[in-house]
Amino acid sequence: MSEVSNNREQSRYEIFVDGERIGFMTYHLDGDTVTTPHTEIDRAYGSRGHGQELVRAALDQIRADGRVVVPLCPFVEFYIDRHRDYQDLVKAS
Repeated sequence: MSEVSNNREQSRYEIFVDGERIGFMTYHLDGDTVTTPHTEIDRAYGSRGHGQELVRAALDQIRADGRVVVPLCPFVEFYIDRHRDYQDLVKAS
């Protein structure tokens, strides 16, 4: 079982499996804008959908908080491109 939480002290969303942190997505918060520069999943847990689960949960929280996102991380950008229901979160240039 996995769980995603927001570690505000380290400015990153973290994903845990059976209590072990297996990945994270860093962010920078500036007002209502969340910039996401990096996402990482431990190699031992790769290709199991944990990265997608992490990004989805983070984007859902960003939406719930009424914020927008600047997806600098290629993985987050790809996820948003593939899931059109999150494209409204991307901050207009």
